[in-house]
Amino acid sequence: MGALDGVKVIDLTTMVSGPVAATILADQGAEVIKIEPLHGEQMRHLRAARNSVNPMFFSCNRGKKSLPLDLKSDKGKEILWKLVEQADVFIQNFRPGAIERMGFGEDALRKRNPGLINVSISGFGEKGPYAQKRVYDPVIQALSGAADIQANRQTGTPQMFRLIVADKITSITAAQAISAALYARNTQGMGQHIKLSMLDCMLSFMWPEGMTGITFAEQEVDVTKNQSATDLVFPTQDGHITAGAVSDSEWQGMCRAFGREELITDERFKTSLDRFKNAELRRTIMAEEIAKWSSEDILKRLDKEDVPCAPILLRMELMDHEQIKTNNSIVRQEFEDFGEVRQARPPAEFAQTPSNIADPAPKLGEHTIAILQELGFSEEEQRDFIKEGITRDLAS
Repeated sequence: MGALDGVKVIDLTTMVSGPVAATILADQGAEVIKIEPLHGEQMRHLRAARNSVNPMFFSCNRGKKSLPLDLKSDKGKEILWKLVEQADVFIQNFRPGAIERMGFGEDALRKRNPGLINVSISGFGEKGPYAQKRVYDPVIQALSGAADIQANRQTGTPQMFRLIVADKITSITAAQAISAALYARNTQGMGQHIKLSMLDCMLSFMWPEGMTGITFAEQEVDVTKNQSATDLVFPTQDGHITAGAVSDSEWQGMCRAFGREELITDERFKTSLDRFKNAELRRTIMAEEIAKWSSEDILKRLDKEDVPCAPILLRMELMDHEQIKTNNSIVRQEFEDFGEVRQARPPAEFAQTPSNIADPAPKLGEHTIAILQELGFSEEEQRDFIKEGITRDLAS
């Protein structure tokens, strides 16, 4: 039994920000029913598929049940209302106002199910000049300062993370908020509406170290000149490594590893603050010294001095790295019609209620009949729903 065993989630979300949040809940034991358009949600169509499921959709939607519904029809809405009445959590990430126009806004949901945790995910929030803008991850990276933080070290040109980081940060934030709301319901007996915007989630994520220059109003400073301090990719004679020294002992160990003990007493690098103020020079020295060694040799020297360091792995090397293998960080599972599937295992290890990748991502309509049966619809009603285009199953 997972930590969320017995929790029922209705997932109307698309793409990444909502689906990954619901997948986290599924890994933790919740039953997640994914409501999709009759043609399937957009993510299904963005990559080449295996067994009707592409790898990105698989990772964002594993462990769920698929129920396509025509929510413009009265019968489609009737089916969804039956699910809502049984649900603990309802998640959607349409643009603000869309769910109300569909008839499933907060007030309507609350009347049907007072204890429901209703989750609304938007790009920018419900008000303001951007509220109705279409949004994808790069738009949030641009607006949140992420692209500025990632700016090219030499030219200052803004750059994007090559990951959909804003979407996934929103997912993690949503999953945590849902867990907190479920706890509050258990202790205080009330459901509630949770609103999240991708912009707010990304700003919160970036703030601690990314926004130090604007944290104290009376000590505002442009930190872009020091942003290379954490750009710690260093070429060696035969590859690349990363290494960093924050504490005095780490810096001293790094200097010894380089054979540059005179830098330990250098006034420019004596304290953590000194090293921050002279970050660019410090990084230049580190790069020059590391370039003199092979990766294996310099990593051994740094490890001996207890300096944080690691080889920079290519993605194709991950599964063979000893630490990753020891942690069982990558789960290899055999699923019918998919063969071996690799996924990063759920990272939180629960001693008593373990998370688990129980099932693959669903094919479109894979669970339609089973869900309709659970809701009490007769076989004749099920056939009529499919015939009338209210829903579809694998055969339709």
